[in-house]
Amino acid sequence: MARPTAPGGAGSGAPGAPGIERPADRTALRPAVAAAVSTRRGVELALLAFATVITTGALVLVEANQEQELTWALLYLGAAYLGLLAAAHLAVRKFAPYADPLVLPVAALLNGIGLVMIHRIDLARMARAASLGNEEPTQEALRQVGWTAIGLVFFVGVLALVPDHRTLSRYGYTTGFVGLILLALPAVLPASLSEVNGARIWIRLGPASIQPGEFAKILFVVFFASFLVVKRDLFTTAGKHFLGMTFPRPRDLGPLLVAWGVAMAVLVFESDLGTSLMFFGIVLVMLYVATERISWVVIGLTIFGAGAFAAWTFVTRVQTRVFVWLDPFADYDGRGFQVSQGLFGLATGGIGGTGLGAGRPELVPFASTDFIFTSLGEELGLVGIAALLLLYCVLATRAMRSALAVRDTFGKLLAAGLGWALAWQVFVVVGGVINLIPNTGITAPFVSYGGSSLVANYALVALVLRVSNAARQPAADKRSGAAPGPQAPLAPLAEASTEMVSRDQVRTPPHGERHHQPAGHAGDGPGVAPGGPTERAPRGRTRGE
Repeated sequence: MARPTAPGGAGSGAPGAPGIERPADRTALRPAVAAAVSTRRGVELALLAFATVITTGALVLVEANQEQELTWALLYLGAAYLGLLAAAHLAVRKFAPYADPLVLPVAALLNGIGLVMIHRIDLARMARAASLGNEEPTQEALRQVGWTAIGLVFFVGVLALVPDHRTLSRYGYTTGFVGLILLALPAVLPASLSEVNGARIWIRLGPASIQPGEFAKILFVVFFASFLVVKRDLFTTAGKHFLGMTFPRPRDLGPLLVAWGVAMAVLVFESDLGTSLMFFGIVLVMLYVATERISWVVIGLTIFGAGAFAAWTFVTRVQTRVFVWLDPFADYDGRGFQVSQGLFGLATGGIGGTGLGAGRPELVPFASTDFIFTSLGEELGLVGIAALLLLYCVLATRAMRSALAVRDTFGKLLAAGLGWALAWQVFVVVGGVINLIPNTGITAPFVSYGGSSLVANYALVALVLRVSNAARQPAADKRSGAAPGPQAPLAPLAEASTEMVSRDQVRTPPHGERHHQPAGHAGDGPGVAPGGPTERAPRGRTRGE
């Protein structure tokens, strides 16, 4: 079948490139079914309803196994949760109509499962207080519902205030500076306002408290995405070859050493191994994504290992964490009690679990925050924990898929960094709970009790949806700003076909020259200011490698 060509004959092509066929109409090469692009918002709404049904059903199981009275209040609670999610869905439909339809439902399901387990632990704590004649403790589940509403407000606010993710690249250094302040603030405040259980990672204002490191995580991802786009040549400059890897020049190690210094400062002055691991892990992976050089990871792990060894030598809290990690049963009634009880709870759950409401998760200290995975493992078993981890994998992989599909370099690094931040935090939390790595004390995204983590992670999901919307949005809507509908004639950019051209058609500019795009080029967007950094497509090896 002959390929459609431009007027002037089958062999006509661009000047200076004879024999190259050019399509007369690009839309003619696309399947007819691509003419009407679906936003798949109906799928998202159905999945949100499904997540609400699972959450409500789990609440019924908890109440039944605890021999509580089944009332219509459970259905009202489920309806209220569905109403919150429906409001978030309407915001996505308005502000990001082409966004990935799986991200918000998966986050909502994780949030709902967390609410169920927090409520189940509340019932156990209230029963224990009643048996001891103590005052009834505060119900954390009700507070978590309030934090869920606040988190969804932040979710909608991010979608509304960030119409294009590329606008964030203008504020890269600002976000980095604010993130650094948030990360360092607990260390400079008095211990009475920042220290909880030996770690200075909080800011307590009366009855309320926030964990600024959760928000700093997102701000640092934005900063490093912007920084790596502008300074990419600094990290891809060829250095010495050793053991099959190309190592950077010593003078190019400055940014990595700064990140290492910040991570070590957090570890020493705030006694927070979790935030230190989170921060440095995000930096290393984003460097690897931007440069595709494993040498950066090798250097980063080496210097972090040296710093962690020094911290273990001099910092008492780090020594305690490592001691418990090596043998939690050596001091069972003391420092190893929490980890040991958590391991016993996981062993009790076995493969299928004891059932929702039929376990004893309240025996583990901080069962609703740091060790909520042991509570879930006891009552849902290995099968339930595996299902939860798969949900996290879906969230992370959908973010990575958006990074692959979006066309601009900043968006790729932003989505990849956010997806990795979520996956890395889950690994650090679960690894500490099962004693694979030293316990860090950070919370599981969406599942653990805590307002800072929940609000920050909903903001993270909103940014992922913003990038996903840019990746799936048809080119016609990007140019005209028209509302989504079946009349869109072009396929999404992520599904656009690739055209092969001969090498003779491409002229490589001399070293040091760059192609300048005209003002109305389709690659320009509202997030790229005139005279701003020129983005280039990812390349393989650079000159001199």
